[in-house]
Amino acid sequence: MTAVTVANWTLSVILGLMIFLFIFRIVLTWYPQVALNRFPFNIISLPTEPFLVPTRRIVPPLGGVDITPIIWVGVFSLLREILIGQQGLLRMMIY
Repeated sequence: MTAVTVANWTLSVILGLMIFLFIFRIVLTWYPQVALNRFPFNIISLPTEPFLVPTRRIVPPLGGVDITPIIWVGVFSLLREILIGQQGLLRMMIY
């Protein structure tokens, strides 16, 4: 197992998990009464909040809707495709 293969697998898991957490974060925005500092929800909010806070300064809520999680889903999906997709940089280094 080469270092590139390990990096490929690790990035795949990390980026996939972050996309999954941000999708859950999008669903949680539909329920504003949910306390994000309580147990099942803080598992989702703790890793995503450091990305969302600076993004909210740049992109304020539009019409009361926070679109920053949607932006981050797009960013992480793009990174995943560029790095480990079918024509990704790490995938090309393996073959």
